[in-house]
Amino acid sequence: MPAAGEVRIAANGDAEAVAHWLAEYRASPRTQRAYRREAERLLLWLGEQGRGLGSLRREDLDAFEAFLADPQPRARWTGPARPRTSPEWRPFRGPLSAASRRQSLVILQGLFAWLVEAGWVSHNPFRLMRDKRRRLDNRQGRVERYLERSLWEWLWAWLNRPLSQRATPRQRFERERQRLVFGFAYLLAPRISEMSAARMHDFHRREGRWWWRVVGKGDKVAAIPVPPDMLPLLEAWRAQLGLAPLPEPGEATPLLRALNGTRPLGDNRLYRLVRETFQEAAEALEDERGRAVAPQVARLRQATPHWLRHTALTHQAQAGVELRFLAATARHARLDTTTRYLHAEDEEWHQQQAAHGLVARGDDAL
Repeated sequence: MPAAGEVRIAANGDAEAVAHWLAEYRASPRTQRAYRREAERLLLWLGEQGRGLGSLRREDLDAFEAFLADPQPRARWTGPARPRTSPEWRPFRGPLSAASRRQSLVILQGLFAWLVEAGWVSHNPFRLMRDKRRRLDNRQGRVERYLERSLWEWLWAWLNRPLSQRATPRQRFERERQRLVFGFAYLLAPRISEMSAARMHDFHRREGRWWWRVVGKGDKVAAIPVPPDMLPLLEAWRAQLGLAPLPEPGEATPLLRALNGTRPLGDNRLYRLVRETFQEAAEALEDERGRAVAPQVARLRQATPHWLRHTALTHQAQAGVELRFLAATARHARLDTTTRYLHAEDEEWHQQQAAHGLVARGDDAL
């Protein structure tokens, strides 16, 4: 803890100091949750060593970044999504990607900048990490965490398989909810927090066209065109809930709901629902087609909810959606982020490259 008289916030420890910083983001709950997660990981990592924020030095940051890439021991640090009150809760769901590690370091640099101004720590070690180095750590090509179109089409057909006539009301409810979740994710490319926060009246009609209103990162409001295939999914889900076919203005009730049909579905439960569905689908595909589809089964087992967003944007790009509209749907601040989804030319390039061989094709021999 800093020496008396130097501190400009009322805090009795690092956790309280971080809480003051997080309070600055109370108007942006999603940002606040993301920032709390990164700060908490750092505090826990330091706590394992019996250290505090003020002890952090530049030489520690490489070890911390390596820890983010592979939290060890796994049983102590990683696990499936659970409520924070659960004894099974863990700070990580798995190792962080290069992009996620970079984002964590950027967030923590902001935390330390604030703590320096507050007089809680004497310096900001993150500022000593050269920007060039952090960018190189984040080198990535195109997005690869998505389902190829043939695998997506199999998955969607599987989600639409007929239920047994003896299916229970709960099974029918869960099936309709699965269809809505996966269809919503594929057609509109939402983030998982945006899906769980969606309200019925976020789907609204303007000048004869349907739009989805979403509050995304940084509390930025956007309106996304609703594809025609989304409306039958909405109607079927609302019929399951005993509601009129399409949402009405002012209908502020949750879109996604728990089994009681009224309580909203939280981020963690939605994450588990999607992951469980992917695992169930992987087992079904393996049973159906055996070892011939082992790579596709492996991808389903690996997939997370964010894969659905990547899949949606990649398939839109492959379908020829213009970059400016793709960026608007994704709500990316930078076009170079969106271009990572442009796989559309790969097949044509591969076909043309195949014309180049060790022996010319179609030419007469000497």
